[in-house]
Amino acid sequence: MHSKAKTRMEPAGAGLEKILADSLRRMPLTDAPVIAWPLVCGSAVAERTRAVSFTGGVLRVEVSDAGWRRELQALAPRYLATINRYVGQRVQRLEFVLRDEVR
Repeated sequence: MHSKAKTRMEPAGAGLEKILADSLRRMPLTDAPVIAWPLVCGSAVAERTRAVSFTGGVLRVEVSDAGWRRELQALAPRYLATINRYVGQRVQRLEFVLRDEVR
C-alpha cells in the first residue's frame, strides 16, 4: 500500500547550501573564508584569483592584474554578503592584491 502522507521536498540547492555552510562553520575560523572564496565567487573568477589569507576580518585575494582588481572591487559588497552567509567568522572586508604584491 502507498502511504498518503505528504513528504516535504526541499530544492537540491537549498540542501547543498546548508551542508556547505555547516561544513564551513566547523572549520578553523581563519581557514573557512579562504576555502569558501572559490564557491562564493564562482568558477570563472576562481580560475583567475586565489584567496591567500584571512586575518583581522580581512580576506586577501590575489588577482592577476589591475583590471581584475577594479572589477572585483565593484563586486565586493555582493561577495561579502554571500561569504558571510556561509562562514562562522565575519569577513569585514575583501582586499584584492596583485599577484606581484603577495609575499
